[in-house]
Amino acid sequence: MRYEIILSPETVQDLKLIDAYQRVKIKDLLEIHLRHDPTKRSKSRIKRLRGLRHPQYRLRIDDFRIFYDIEEDGVEILAIILKSKAAEWLKKAGESI
Repeated sequence: MRYEIILSPETVQDLKLIDAYQRVKIKDLLEIHLRHDPTKRSKSRIKRLRGLRHPQYRLRIDDFRIFYDIEEDGVEILAIILKSKAAEWLKKAGESI
């Protein structure tokens, strides 16, 4: 199944703050990892977040963490954040089960 990748308005702003090289790399890897199998977990890249209803998953790309939810036919990217700010963002934006 081919999923549509949907960027939230916050994510669009996050991307604008990232340098061009990293932005292209992130976009390419979003396509590779999330377009066809966004739930495929791996020890190094994709992780299902426990105890949270929202966001459901995290994708790791270098020093960035991409948080996303999966809908019926789409993957909604909620945030692209540096690793150092990920825990703080999850405290504010995360919704517990």
